[in-house]
Amino acid sequence: MKREEQVSRILDPNQIWDFIVIGGGATGLGCAVDAASRGYKVVMLEQDDFAKCTSSKSTKLVHGGVRYLQKGDVMLVLEALHERGRMKANAPHLVKNLSFVIANYSWWDNFLYFCGLTFYDMLSWGFGYGHSRFIGKKSVLRRLPAIKQDGLKGGIVYHDGQFDDARMAVNLAETCIEQGGVVINHMKVVDILHNMKGKICGVKAFDNETGGTYELQSKAVINAAGIFVDEVMKLDVSGHKPMVKPSQGTHLVLDMNFLQGNDALMVPKTSDGRVLFAVPWHNRVVVGTTDVLRDYPESEPCALEEEIDFILKTAGLYMVPAPTRKDILGVFAGQRPLAAPKKEGKSTKEISRSHKIIVSDNHLITITGGKWTSYRLMAEDTIDKAISMKLVEKRKCITKHLKIHGWRQDPDFSNHYYIYGSDEPALHKVEQENEKYQEKISPKYDYTFGEVAWAVRHEMARTLDDVLARRVRLLFIDAREALRVAPEVAKVMALELDMPESWIDEQIAEFTSIAKNYIVEK
Repeated sequence: MKREEQVSRILDPNQIWDFIVIGGGATGLGCAVDAASRGYKVVMLEQDDFAKCTSSKSTKLVHGGVRYLQKGDVMLVLEALHERGRMKANAPHLVKNLSFVIANYSWWDNFLYFCGLTFYDMLSWGFGYGHSRFIGKKSVLRRLPAIKQDGLKGGIVYHDGQFDDARMAVNLAETCIEQGGVVINHMKVVDILHNMKGKICGVKAFDNETGGTYELQSKAVINAAGIFVDEVMKLDVSGHKPMVKPSQGTHLVLDMNFLQGNDALMVPKTSDGRVLFAVPWHNRVVVGTTDVLRDYPESEPCALEEEIDFILKTAGLYMVPAPTRKDILGVFAGQRPLAAPKKEGKSTKEISRSHKIIVSDNHLITITGGKWTSYRLMAEDTIDKAISMKLVEKRKCITKHLKIHGWRQDPDFSNHYYIYGSDEPALHKVEQENEKYQEKISPKYDYTFGEVAWAVRHEMARTLDDVLARRVRLLFIDAREALRVAPEVAKVMALELDMPESWIDEQIAEFTSIAKNYIVEK
C-alpha cells in the first residue's frame, strides 16, 4: 500500500463516502475493515501512524480476560474468548498459542485456580487454545527455571493467545485496502462538517506531510480516536464534557534470562489486586502492566517511577534473581480510554472495560473502550449501529471468517520474518536488490535494511518512529540500540522517500525525543 495512491482517492470533493472513520488504532482499523468488506465506501484517517498510541503498547495478548472472570463478568469473558478464537483463525501468521503458568505457593490456590481456569476453558468451547491442567513443582521449575522455589506447591497451566499488536494494525490497514477501502496515516481530522439541519455530513482533514487540507463528504462519521475521542466530540459539539479518562499501563522489557523458557508467567493477584504477566516476546520478556488514572491523554506518555517500582517489586516476588533497574532493557507506557468516573478518586478497577457506543444529537458515532481481542466485534457493533440509524443501507457483516492480509497457516515462529506472513517472499526480493538491504540494521538483531525499505514502500512508514517502533519493533525491545542505529535507518528511508539531508536530521531529532521515554536510567 502506498500513501500517495491512498491520498489520490480522496481528491474528488464531490465523492460521498458511506463512512469516514477517525482513528487508526485497533478499533478504527476494525471499523474500516468491517465497512469495506460489506461493500461500503469507507475512508479511515489517522492523525499519526497506525497503532501509534494505545494499540501498539498492549501486553501483546489475545485473551478472554482471566481478571474479569475473577470479578464475575462472565459475559465479557465469553465474548472475548470467542473473538480470541476468530482472531487466531483469521490471522494465524500473527496470533499464536501461548502457555501460561500460575505458580502457586499454597494448595488452596492450586485448587482455586484450577477450578476457575477449567471454567475459562468451558466458556471457550469451540474456540479454545488448549486445556488447563495442574502441574507439580518439578514441572513448574522445568517450565520456568527462574521461578522462586521456596514454598512452591505446583501450579496451573492454561492457554491464551499472543500476537504482535502493531503488525496486526498494519495488516488490517492492508486488508481494508484490499476490500476497496481507503486508509491514510498522518492525516488529522481538524473539523467536523454539518449540513443545514445540523447533522454531520463529513470532515475537514489536514495532511501533516504536505500541509494540504481536504473536505470529505460522508453519510456517517465514526469517532474511533481512542484516548482522543473527546477531542473529536468537541469538534461536533463545542460544549462537550469529557467522557473518557485515560488509564496508563506500563510494561518493562527484560532479558529472557528472567524466564528461561517458552511459557509465560501469570501472577493472578498483586498487592493492589491486579494481575501481572511476564510474557516472552521477540526474544525478550515483557512484564506488566499497571493501571493508573491520568489527567489528560498523551500519545507518548512517560512511565511513572511508581509504576516501574511496582512492576520490579512484584516480579521480584517470583523471579530469581529479582530484576532491578539495571536489568531493564526498555519501558513502554500506553493509555487506555476508559469511561470517565462519575466521582473523583474512583479506582480504574471499577471502571468498565466493555466497549460503548455513543451517538450524539448530530449523529456522530463514537466507539470507545474494549481491547484488542474484541476489536472485530466492536467494529461489527459500530457499523450495525449506523445501519440501525438508517444512515446507510443494510448489509451483512462478513468479518467473522475474513482472512487478514498476510494470512499464512502454520508459520515458523522461530523465524523473525514470520510477522510478514504471505508477504515474506516479496520482502526477500527487496532484500536482494542490493547488498545494503541484506545487511542487518544492528549486529545484535535480525532486522535488515531491506525491511526498512519494505516498510516505506509497502506499509506507509513515513518516519523513523514508524519504522523503529511499529514496523520492526526495535524501539520496544532495545531502546538504546534503536537510538544507535537511527541515523543509518534514516538514510535508507530518505533514499526511499527521496528526502533531503535536512529531513534526516529532523527525523533523528524527533526520534531521539521519543526514544527517551523508552529508556530507564540505571
